[in-house]
Amino acid sequence: MRSTLLDSKPMDEVAIDRLRCFEPEALEMHPDGYYVAYSGGKDSDVILDLVRRSGVKYTAHHNLTTCDPPEVIYHIRTQPDVEICKPEITMWALIRKNGMGPLRTRRFCCRVLKERGGSGRIVVTGVRWGESARRSKRQMVEACYQDKSRKFLHVIIDWPTNAVWEYIRTKKVPHCKLYDPPYNQKRVGCVLCPMTRDIARQMALWPKLCKAWERAIKATYDPNKVEFSTAQEYWEWWLDRDAPSRKGDDDPVLFEDNPELA
Repeated sequence: MRSTLLDSKPMDEVAIDRLRCFEPEALEMHPDGYYVAYSGGKDSDVILDLVRRSGVKYTAHHNLTTCDPPEVIYHIRTQPDVEICKPEITMWALIRKNGMGPLRTRRFCCRVLKERGGSGRIVVTGVRWGESARRSKRQMVEACYQDKSRKFLHVIIDWPTNAVWEYIRTKKVPHCKLYDPPYNQKRVGCVLCPMTRDIARQMALWPKLCKAWERAIKATYDPNKVEFSTAQEYWEWWLDRDAPSRKGDDDPVLFEDNPELA
């Protein structure tokens, strides 16, 4: 991998230098060192491999959301050093508790299900500038706006997508099969995430998970609170990512995106 960033060094060596540079602070904050936030996606695969190669002390964790594609969970289970952390509440119970399904502008699910863990530690993530306009405003090292004891190190923040795939190919890093034919996913994440527009395809690929979404959303239907005649109409509105109340919010907000930077 010969792409360079600093001092004519390969990008992976720069990332490893970053990990080693901040390790003393990570160890001072917690005896286990870094907390690696592992989603099972391509960027997470790269940061996990970089952490392993760097020799720094770390623990790696995946926050189960209960609506992850089964292919992602299978891939995560092949990583022997990744702990799968089960939530205190499922997505379906969380929807009922909130009395509505998550929306682009009200993604309570991320806060409760995805952004758990790492308190009092430096969290290593795969956040990259090239993923969205919102993420282009992020810094390599950041304090968490929700938990002031937690910091983030976005170790590959300046890597373009082609560099991620180049690293995966040259280092022979295993990755989730959803990126490969016949799936050809550009990103992997929760099934029917409010941010996705790939509704029909996901409903065909994962009908049981989509049926769980339908049951949970319909359970929150209250004709006294929403302007829909039936629970089915309400469900169809939730699925319609181009509905009037959904427009104008096309910039993806992904893991730990700070709304103050919007």
